[in-house]
Amino acid sequence: MIGVGAVLVVTLTGCGLKEGIDENANGHVKAVGYASGAEGKTDQDTRLPGWVPDQAKAVTEVIRTTGSERILRFTTASPPPTCVLGAPAKTAATLTADWWPRGAEGKTDRICDQDWHVFAADGAVFAFKPETVEQKP
Repeated sequence: MIGVGAVLVVTLTGCGLKEGIDENANGHVKAVGYASGAEGKTDQDTRLPGWVPDQAKAVTEVIRTTGSERILRFTTASPPPTCVLGAPAKTAATLTADWWPRGAEGKTDRICDQDWHVFAADGAVFAFKPETVEQKP
């Protein structure tokens, strides 16, 4: 039996795909990584957002599998031109990753696909999709 504090990690590699699933007190979380945006878009399981440029490199995403929250990072010069100026996210991310800047949600200045809050810094694009599904403790 696995306790609430226990962590289960599964890592699969092949064709540049890195994937892991963690079970923790904050819900089910899946982390994926791709060499490019084009590669990530071929993975039907994770549904990399269509607004991510095919040319994006070092794509890393953390996904809540029990809801809609996601955090995303990729390297490119700037957010895609399809993203529009917009207000920062009103909620904080509950997902974490070593590459996700603390307080990044408040730095977002663009909206992509109506629900992704995005900003660029230091040659990378960071994106946050807030949770829309009520999470039970």
